[in-house]
Amino acid sequence: METRTGGGSIDKALTVLEALAEHSRVTDIAVGTGLPKSTVHRILQSLLGWGFARTDGNGGYLPGPRILTLAGKVMSRFDPAQHADSALQALRDRTGFTVHFAIRSADEAVYVRKLEGLRPYQMGSRVGMSMQLHSTSIGKAILAQLSDHEVAAVAARTGLEPRTRRTISDLTALLSHLAEVRRRGCSIDDEENESGIRCVGAPVFDHTGTVMGGVSVSGLAFEVDPDSETLTAEVITAARNVSLALGAPPDRTPTPA
Repeated sequence: METRTGGGSIDKALTVLEALAEHSRVTDIAVGTGLPKSTVHRILQSLLGWGFARTDGNGGYLPGPRILTLAGKVMSRFDPAQHADSALQALRDRTGFTVHFAIRSADEAVYVRKLEGLRPYQMGSRVGMSMQLHSTSIGKAILAQLSDHEVAAVAARTGLEPRTRRTISDLTALLSHLAEVRRRGCSIDDEENESGIRCVGAPVFDHTGTVMGGVSVSGLAFEVDPDSETLTAEVITAARNVSLALGAPPDRTPTPA
């Protein structure tokens, strides 16, 4: 792979972005693009900041969810989560609730797939929409896979905005809540992001075993029973199936209790 047209900064950045589809290590990207390692590293840091790249937890880089956000905005029919469709459709059909699949993007999560529920109402969400982590079931499923130090860093940057009167906006309370999420293997948004709406979510992992997003079901609060073992098992199973489809190690994906 070579840099195209005049070799300007934009050409170099696009060349590195394109190389992320095939390579994850700085050295390999440098060899593939013909750019100096220092240039590749500088461009990757910019791509990280914009969400067009993400780290894989092992010193490498992967394409970031901002790519999906951009695609969702310009191509409403574009389906960036086709690999997850089977598990998501099964979850929707078995529960009747609206199903979401979202991927973490820095201190937010971005919807990349949505299946409307089988009930006579629709959720106001859409593909490409971002959500806060501390007030949503998918977001809390993601946070529960991070260390307390990482969660505190997210809280410091975002401020834990209270979306409703039920939002957990205190760090100590959030950390305690996340410990329970880890124990259960799933998370509950109990009208914390939107009054009258309740959601159940579970984490999704990538091929490195790193949490990358989550799956959830959403419905009117009086219809979603957060204590239903059947419902939580369905969500956890769906998230596990999506993770396995993405190449996650089987021992890294939670199973229903």
